[in-house]
Order: sequence, then C-alpha cells, then structure tokens
Amino acid sequence: MESAPNTIANFESTTLVYTQRMSEIVRKLHGLYRGPGPAGRRFRYGVLVFDVSTVLFFVVSSMVEMTPWILAADYAIALVMIVDFTAQTVIAPRKWRHLLRPITLADLVVIGSLLAPMVFENMAFLRVVRVLRLLRSYHVLAELRDTFPFFRRHEDTIQSALNLMVFVFFVTALVYVMQVEVNPKINNYVDALYFTVTTLTTTGFGDITLQGGQGRLLAVIIMVVGVALFLRLVQTIFRPQKVRHPCPTCGLARHDPDAVHCKHCGAGLKIATDGDWG
Repeated sequence: MESAPNTIANFESTTLVYTQRMSEIVRKLHGLYRGPGPAGRRFRYGVLVFDVSTVLFFVVSSMVEMTPWILAADYAIALVMIVDFTAQTVIAPRKWRHLLRPITLADLVVIGSLLAPMVFENMAFLRVVRVLRLLRSYHVLAELRDTFPFFRRHEDTIQSALNLMVFVFFVTALVYVMQVEVNPKINNYVDALYFTVTTLTTTGFGDITLQGGQGRLLAVIIMVVGVALFLRLVQTIFRPQKVRHPCPTCGLARHDPDAVHCKHCGAGLKIATDGDWG
C-alpha cells in the first residue's frame, strides 16, 4: 500500500504538471488573442471574418423560415462562440470585470439564443455588437492600420459607419422583438428595418406604425433620442477627413491632411504622408 508521503508527493507532482499545462495553454491563448506574432495576427483576422460572416448569416436567416440546416448552423456558431468566450475569459486579467462587461453579457444572450432558439428566438441579432467590439480592439486596429493603407487613411469614417450600422440594427432588433408578436405589419427584420430607417431619417411614410403602449413609447424614444444620434453618426461619416498627429505644443490630435501649422496654437507640424513628393 502506498504510504502517505508518497501519495502527497504524487498529488503535488500531478498538480504541478496540471498548473504548467494550464500556464502553457494561457500563454498560447494570449499569443493568439493579443500577441504580436504572425500566428496571432492571422487568428484575429480569422475571428474578424467569422464575426462579419455570422452577422450576414443572421441577417439572411432572419428573412426565411427555420430549417434544419439553419438550426445546425446556429449550433455550430454557438459552439465556436462558447470556445471563444471561454478562451477570452481565461486570459482576462480581471475575470469578473470581463464577465460583467455589456458586450460580454450580450455574447451570453446570443449564445443562449442559439442554443435555445424557441426561448430567445430574436436576441441573436445582437451578434452585430460583437463586430463593434472587435474593431475596438487595440491589436486589430493596429494591424489594420499597418496592413491596409486605405483603412489607415479612412479609419474614422469606417469606425463611424460601423457605429451607424450597429446603432441601426440594434434599434431594428428592439422594434422587431417588441412588435413581431403583436403587430401584423411587422413580420420580419426587413419590416422592422424599414420602420426604423424611415423613422430615423424623419421620412415617416406612416404605412407601418408601432402598436400598443410599449410600441408607442419605443417610437417616442426612437424619434427623440434615436434621430439625434442617427444624425450625429451620419455627420461624422461625411465630415472632412482628419489625420491623427498630436501637436508637439498643445497636444491637439486631429488635423487636416495637408496642415502645416496647428489650428489651435500655431505650432509647426510635420505630418507624415503615404508617398513622396518627388
């Protein structure tokens, strides 16, 4: 029979091996999600492509009847999201703060909607928020700037367009979830999107109206708050392009691409260009 000291030694050895393996896994995950190497860069681009493809899938699948292949795709997406969610939680330095982030909670809602579509049928459209989070990542933004000169030149416009897309589809999701069961004129996301866009643009054809007290309250919120935010986001897309170059004197970070002096303090600027003047 094995003695107590040997048992304790075996337990400690097993624990040490387990700890080392977990540390190695965390190190590899950290390299994939946040590391500067080519493997991490390819992985993050792959995740970005996956998220954009998933959003497109949800948009298209919301317009057709639920079929076995759509249900199978939902489960497959849910599995990938669970793995991704677990990996990001493992490498998070402050796990509770990570778990309580609004975007993390939205991911949990989406995973629930995919695993139990009859219970959370319409919440999966919140998946669009995940794309916004990916383009808020420091590493992804830095890589996009380094890899694509077009993104570097038009980063603010792309970010504003993305914000606008997320805002419109989020409001559309609220309209659809609250009205699809009670409003005969809203049968799919296209109907909800049509109402949302006509309301936000103040066109207001009037052929679709929200039903019930909650619907009217939502319409008031969209008209009062949504229209102001929508116009602000549209304005940021079409405003003249600026470049990021902190002024050495006053710190003003945004300037015209051909600026020679800072508009705030008049200090000289040396803004780098993508080409040469020769």
